Amino acid sequence: MSADLLQTPLHALHLELGAKMVPFAGYAMPVNYPGGIMAEHRQCRESAALFDVSHMGQLRLPDAPAAAAALETLVPADIVDLAVGKQRYTQFTNASGGILDDLMVTRREDDLFVVVNAACKADDIRHLQTHIGHRCQIVPLPDRALLALQGPQAVTALQRLNAGVGTLTFMTGGHFVLAGVDCFVTRSGYTGEDGFEISVPAEAAVDLARQLLAHPEVKPAGLGARDTLRLEAGLCLYGHDIDTTTSPVEAGLAWSIQKVRRPGGARAGHYPGAATIEKHLAGAAPSKRVGLVGLERVPVREGAVLHDAHGHKLGHVTSGTLAPTVNQPIAMAYVAINHAHPGNEVYADVRGKRLPMRVCAMPFAPHRYQR
Repeated sequence: MSADLLQTPLHALHLELGAKMVPFAGYAMPVNYPGGIMAEHRQCRESAALFDVSHMGQLRLPDAPAAAAALETLVPADIVDLAVGKQRYTQFTNASGGILDDLMVTRREDDLFVVVNAACKADDIRHLQTHIGHRCQIVPLPDRALLALQGPQAVTALQRLNAGVGTLTFMTGGHFVLAGVDCFVTRSGYTGEDGFEISVPAEAAVDLARQLLAHPEVKPAGLGARDTLRLEAGLCLYGHDIDTTTSPVEAGLAWSIQKVRRPGGARAGHYPGAATIEKHLAGAAPSKRVGLVGLERVPVREGAVLHDAHGHKLGHVTSGTLAPTVNQPIAMAYVAINHAHPGNEVYADVRGKRLPMRVCAMPFAPHRYQR
C-alpha cells in the first residue's frame, strides 16, 4: 500500500485485529476483518459493530447564532432554528443546484459541530472559509477521531461506559465522559440501525475502541459492511449516488429541506442553486433516485446502464450489491422521472446481458432508529 496514505489514530489497532487495509479518500482504511464482510454486516444488524470513521472531517463553527445564519447561506436546510442538542442532515449546493457534499450539523451550546465527507473535507473547509469565513470562524478538528458504534445492541454496550447516553434519541447529541475522556456523542450513523457516532480526542481513541470491543456485543467492522448496510438502508454515498450534477430533489432528499427554506417560507432561497432546486420542488426535476430489486440473482453494480423494454436509455445504476439482509440483488439508480414509479420494470445492461429489475420503495431493510 502506498506510503503516502494518511492513517487514522486507530491504524495500528486495525492491523492488530487482522484488517485488510485499502486506500479510501486518501487514507489507509479497513475494508474488512478476518471474519469477512457478510459476518460484519450481520453483526451490525443483529448486535453491534464498531466502525472507524476518523477519516471524515470534523469542524466547529464557534458562536452558534452567527454561525447558523452564515451556514444557512450555503445549504438549503433550516440551521437558524436548530435547537441545542439537535442534529440535522443537509447538503452544500452549487450554483446549478448540484451537491458539493452532504454533511451533518449539530447545534451545541456555544458552536455548531459539523461532520463532512473525507474525500471532500479539504474542499469543504475552503468553501466555508471563502464564503462565510468573514462572518464566523471555521475551526477544523484534526486532533479528534470519530467512532461509529452501530446496531441494536450499541446502546447496551455504550451505556456500560456512561448510562446517560441512553437519554439521547435519533439525531440528538451531547457531551459524555466515556472511558474517562470527554466525548461528543450523537445518536446517529449511516447503517439504518440505532447507534452512535462518538467524537473522541485522537490520543484516547484506541483506548475507547478497545473498551468497546471488550463488550461481548461488539465486533469491529470495515468499509465493506458499511457500504452494504447503508445501501440496504437506502442512504446515499457522496461521489456515487449524489454529486455536483444531482440536486437534492432528484436525489430524493427533499425531506431535508424544511418548510421555512422553501418558497413561501420565512427564509426561502438565498443559498446556491436555490432557483433550480425550487423548480425541482415544484415538479420539474428531470430524473429521480430510485430503489431497484433484481428479478434474477445477479448483482448489478455501479455504472450499469438502464433501458426500458424497447431499448431506450432511462438512466444508470449508482450503487448495487447482493444484499445480505434482504437476500436479493438491490441497487440505487437515477431514472427518467416518468419511469420512477414503484413497480415499473427496467433492464440493466450487465456484460451484454439485459437483466430485469423492478423499481421499489426504499429503504430495502427497515430503519430502526430510536426516535
